[in-house]
Amino acid sequence: MNVRRLIPAAAIAGSVTLGMVALSACSSSSATGKDSGKLDVVASFYPMQFLAEEIGGDHVAVSTLTKPGVEPHDLEITPQQTAEVGEADMVLYLKSLQPAVDKTVEQAGVKHTVDAATLTELEAHGAGDAEEEHAGDEHAGEEHSHDEAGADPHVWLDPAKYAEVAAGVGKAMEKADPDHAADYKKNTDALVGKLTALDTEFKDGLKNTTRKTFITTHSAFGHLAERYGLDQEGISGLDPESEPSPARMKELQKVAEQEKVTTVFFETLASDKTAKTLAADTGLKTDVLDPLEGITDKSQGDDYFGVMRANLANLQKALGAK
Repeated sequence: MNVRRLIPAAAIAGSVTLGMVALSACSSSSATGKDSGKLDVVASFYPMQFLAEEIGGDHVAVSTLTKPGVEPHDLEITPQQTAEVGEADMVLYLKSLQPAVDKTVEQAGVKHTVDAATLTELEAHGAGDAEEEHAGDEHAGEEHSHDEAGADPHVWLDPAKYAEVAAGVGKAMEKADPDHAADYKKNTDALVGKLTALDTEFKDGLKNTTRKTFITTHSAFGHLAERYGLDQEGISGLDPESEPSPARMKELQKVAEQEKVTTVFFETLASDKTAKTLAADTGLKTDVLDPLEGITDKSQGDDYFGVMRANLANLQKALGAK
């Protein structure tokens, strides 16, 4: 004899409601963007996210593939993120910085895909000219090859180049969402104006310095150094996690002495071990020079402009700005 349990209708309704809530919670941010009628933009990491939010304003729903505190170079894409990219209205990334992102974007085939690397000129910058002297060392040779394999992607650290990228992103948004083109243009012009003013701050702030050479763990500041007449000496190459050779560390000790370097810079998202080792060996101070690949509670500013101005202040102090 089968006994059938009668489940109250209210309980069934409650279960359905809870299921719908759970399903909603698992939905990607791209669905949120589409449901709200906004342009759904997926950005690869913080500098691209910042552009999308500043230019898009209230007309866009922006999500980022690189969460705060994650080192962008090492990012691995999850299946959920792959789906998110495929459903986006626009994808904004910087080719060659994050291989996993490059592959995902290529496979997604989103109509409005913007590669920031095509919007300005990328140049080759390595760990420093001194590194070439040690190309015979096996590890140093590997680093040199890595740096020369492609141009330096860290263009956002040069406000002038970042402004060029911003202008290109603005035009792409106008094309993707013509109904709000006027607002995108207005926001783009405002952002470019702020970046131009920041460029002037750097030019004026670094025009008269006692020293021109700075040492940093991550060779991310080549574009910035070239723009403002400085010399970057990187402990590592373009990959912040690569280990420097003993020959490179010895060479940097000589550079520090010859150029009267006072400070070894490290960053917030990567290990500061090599910077502190070099500083201890040479009797130098350490300070932060943030490559702005992500904003965390350890960042010396709440957004791009705040961190860049902190970078300027730290460079002025280290270089003896007058």
